[in-house]
Amino acid sequence: MKPSALNPRRLARILAAGLLLAVAAGPLSATPALAANKAQAATTDKARVVTVGGGVTEIAYALGAGAQVVGVDTSSLYPKAATKLPQVGYQRMLSTEGVLALRPTLALVSEDAGPPAAIEQLKAAGVKLVSVTNDHSLEAARARITTVASALGREAEGKRLIATLDREAQAALAKAKAMTARPKVLFIFAHGQNAVNVGGKGTAADEMIRLAGGTNALNEFGGYKPLTAEAVVKAAPDVILITAIGAGSLGGVDAILQLPGISLTPAGKNQRVVTMDDVELLTFGPRTGRAIAQLNAGLIGGKAK
Repeated sequence: MKPSALNPRRLARILAAGLLLAVAAGPLSATPALAANKAQAATTDKARVVTVGGGVTEIAYALGAGAQVVGVDTSSLYPKAATKLPQVGYQRMLSTEGVLALRPTLALVSEDAGPPAAIEQLKAAGVKLVSVTNDHSLEAARARITTVASALGREAEGKRLIATLDREAQAALAKAKAMTARPKVLFIFAHGQNAVNVGGKGTAADEMIRLAGGTNALNEFGGYKPLTAEAVVKAAPDVILITAIGAGSLGGVDAILQLPGISLTPAGKNQRVVTMDDVELLTFGPRTGRAIAQLNAGLIGGKAK
């Protein structure tokens, strides 16, 4: 018996149905890639992250990843939400046990984090570590944001953050460039009356002073040295710059003006003291453009804050 021939109309309906099914399914080659991208995004969003370094923590939150952060180091003072999380020690003296107790899948750490033994122990335990530059420059701020954004799978957010940083920084730098005088600035880094230091070349404060339109009153040495009356008087600063925590540890502006040698300087005589948020001033990151603008305004106005 011969098989019956298909009716032409029926054949057309079958072919049309097959075509619609193929279109609805889409290219077969795209399906695995789409699934892989979704899986990667889901994995990143579920990461348990420990951040080490105040700037690193700030960037993670600025990128919208705060909910994934499960622990921070003691230098992570911003935003306020970060200060409520479990702490894993000072960034250069990390507690391996403290970090591992939080069961992190990712640790974003400042490049000067340590001690080395703790870093190696974390790697051996299977924690993915991403090192973030700690250089003091606008270029480093951009690199820091890019690194953290990539590690968290938030590249688009990182690009937007950098664009905002650049816009704010350029506006602040233009104001600094327009200054007709470059006031000499003495940066004081304090943790109480018995731990008062001044900043020289190569420090974060040194670079911020330069960007804001000032000059570092102490540029004959690098890093930090204890404050002495002789050095302060010789430096003859026009403005004293100090962090908010440092000012608080000394007892406020009045106490700062009573430090050895300060009353004999132009800054002391005119009571020109500028205080700024610690992380905003010393950590190059998302708020650096605003920090430059704030410091520039302080150098121009020079009034105690």
